[in-house]
Amino acid sequence: MSAVLNEASTSSTGSAQSTGWTEESTEATSGAARMKIERETHKLEKRLCREVGKAIVDFNMIEEGDKVMVCMSGGKDSYALLDILLKLKARAPIHFDLVAVNLDQKQPGFPEHILPEYLATTGVPFHIENEDTYSIVKKLIPEGKTTCSLCSRLRRGILYRVADELGCTKIALGHHRDDILQTLLLNMFFGGKMKSMPPKLVSDDGKHVVIRPLAYVAEKDTARWAAHRNFPIIPCNLCGSQENLQRKQVGEMLREWEKRFPGRVENMFNALQNVVPSHLLDGSLYDFKNAKATGIASEDGDKAFDKEEFVAPSPTLPGVQVVQLS
Repeated sequence: MSAVLNEASTSSTGSAQSTGWTEESTEATSGAARMKIERETHKLEKRLCREVGKAIVDFNMIEEGDKVMVCMSGGKDSYALLDILLKLKARAPIHFDLVAVNLDQKQPGFPEHILPEYLATTGVPFHIENEDTYSIVKKLIPEGKTTCSLCSRLRRGILYRVADELGCTKIALGHHRDDILQTLLLNMFFGGKMKSMPPKLVSDDGKHVVIRPLAYVAEKDTARWAAHRNFPIIPCNLCGSQENLQRKQVGEMLREWEKRFPGRVENMFNALQNVVPSHLLDGSLYDFKNAKATGIASEDGDKAFDKEEFVAPSPTLPGVQVVQLS
């Protein structure tokens, strides 16, 4: 080691040449890295626009002349929702308007300047509604208990009222694919229902149409987009700090499944779009009592004595295998 160091010190020219070569290599490497990041970011933007556009078309979420109220919480998902809708609005074949709405629930320490300052830079009209739901929730919910249910009901009622006041025809929420799957599992595990978040629904009072344009978007993509766009994220101190929420536990379970078995979460989501009522147990969806042999073959019929095969959608995915059930 000392011989090498001494030799280097006695040859200043060689050292300078070596240093120059290293600097050029570093610049070339960093340039290539930047190009790769730019390519990946461009692919991410195209994917987000494609998936949001597909959801809008598949479920007829936005129509000519709509005024869409985009609910802004200050979290990564609502920022991503507004950002992508603005991009789509610029090139959509129909005309629709956007208005961003934030409900300031008067949480202690809430940085109320952040969203107005950000929204002012987007050029989109926005409205900040001030309602002290925080005090109501803290008064009615015992310390340590989950506040999400009451908070959601209060917030929903206020946002419906604001939508009426602003003349909005649609209310857009930032729920993504992972939220939809989490809700499905929560209802199965704790509610005894096969139920999830629909991408489009009519409100309980029948007066509002609620849409979820991020329905096809994975949470990891909204997180990556938020980091790329450097959105000023506002944490939810009222409910987000409750570490033992069942939704968080289910979310962690889904992420672990996806890590260990890539493609599983996407297959679960696809299953929500390929429901076979005759192979479930809900008598209100399929008339089991009056089912009789017809003598007519059917591809949809139950192959009761066959071994059932589940073939991986892509054989290149690591950790996914074909399973046979006897």
